[in-house]
Amino acid sequence: MHQSDLPEDVLNLLRNGGAIPAHPLALTENRTLDERRQKALTRYYVDAGATGLAVGVHTTQFEIRDVGLFEPVLKLAAEAADHWLPQSLAGQKTIIKISGLVGKTAQAVAEAELARDLGYHAGLLSLAAFKGATEDELIEHCERVAGEIPLIGFYLQPAVGGILLSTEFWRRFASIENVVAIKMAPFNRYRTLDVIKGVVAARAEDRVTLYTGNDDHIVLDLLSPFLVKRNGEDVRVRIRGGLLGHWSVWVKSAVEQLERIHRSIETGDVDFDLLALDSRVTDCNSAFFDVANDFAGVIAGCHEVLRRQGLLEGIWCLNKDETLSPGQAAEIDRIYRDHADLADDAFIKANLTRWLA
Repeated sequence: MHQSDLPEDVLNLLRNGGAIPAHPLALTENRTLDERRQKALTRYYVDAGATGLAVGVHTTQFEIRDVGLFEPVLKLAAEAADHWLPQSLAGQKTIIKISGLVGKTAQAVAEAELARDLGYHAGLLSLAAFKGATEDELIEHCERVAGEIPLIGFYLQPAVGGILLSTEFWRRFASIENVVAIKMAPFNRYRTLDVIKGVVAARAEDRVTLYTGNDDHIVLDLLSPFLVKRNGEDVRVRIRGGLLGHWSVWVKSAVEQLERIHRSIETGDVDFDLLALDSRVTDCNSAFFDVANDFAGVIAGCHEVLRRQGLLEGIWCLNKDETLSPGQAAEIDRIYRDHADLADDAFIKANLTRWLA
């Protein structure tokens, strides 16, 4: 499938930039798929106004592939989203469906084929399996997978398994015709700029939409214009939206924040309260993602927020050793005290019964 095959409304949503949560995995206490709560999460995201869903990604737990859940989880999310859209509280008529793609080439191609057949519009391609590979090998792999589905590049931070990628790599990646976007999540300003410079060097800034995955710097990523020189001329680009694990929680608030950011860019009126919001969101992320313990409780932290809101029954992960770190629950308590206005608990309380029905 080529990007030209995508429905026009999907492609427009992707290019305009929106809020795309990285979809968590709802499990029972026995660590089996809790289909009822998995569907409730999808319904929550649709009603909150998310423009897309990313499924089978880090927040969904890469281990779903080891226990035969990759296809069932992708299928359930796609069907739940499509079924709920006609009654969406946000009034949207479509949603971008993105599948995570991992592994060596044979696995990634097979996952891309499956995602395409299940109605997914793009694949978020992780290169974590290619540690030690040459740039030529990486690009060959990307081109193979791009032959099956439109690609979203993924700069994953090394702290959770990513590899370092150069500006030249990103220039070559952005030159692949079926690349539609890049999620930048190195949690590093220099490496984020490497991606942006690569896209500009490839003259792909109008075709490849930039999304932040830097959960530690969300608001300023979205507010900031980036100025890059190309042949002595200024090229100004922006990060249009976010594809974020952080946005798996407090989603209604995140959608409203992004709308506020887009309005401020359109009017040229950026106030200091909006700039200060960056530090507040980053503070929230520090607790949810367990920065104090090098992200050991990153998935469990997001689960804990969803558990407190009633969307999840527990914080269980497929990996039994993956849970909250010592002190993480207390940090989440602090976030609820200091940043209660950023939560969307009231929205969830008003609609939880519908979503769980």
